[in-house]
Amino acid sequence: MATTRTSPGRAADEQLLAVLDEWQVAIVANDADRIGAYMADEWVMVSENGITTAERFLALVRAGELTHSAMERVGEPRIRYHGALALLTTRVTNTAHYRGVRFDADEWTSDAFVHTDGRWRCVLTQITATK
Repeated sequence: MATTRTSPGRAADEQLLAVLDEWQVAIVANDADRIGAYMADEWVMVSENGITTAERFLALVRAGELTHSAMERVGEPRIRYHGALALLTTRVTNTAHYRGVRFDADEWTSDAFVHTDGRWRCVLTQITATK
């Protein structure tokens, strides 16, 4: 069984948060290739709408059907490590447009990141609206 650690250290936390922040910048840039670089091939997002695969999410971005104009972490994140797996939970506000309809969201997100080949990649994102 893997050892659970609250944190292997501040530097590891800062590295993981930098990855999340860079991923959010890529999402606001609506750059599907950059967004995909932060996702493992098996990445899925779970929300009130069900399960969305990386392939589907990136296809929507490439087609311009899903765009983001703002995304920001709010408050203090919670990070837990289980060997090469990191669970990062934080609150995020964002503005998205889906097929021309604007959505302003305030959500809790839980991301499961795996550290392989010297980098963090997300394998799962769970989104829960705050309202």
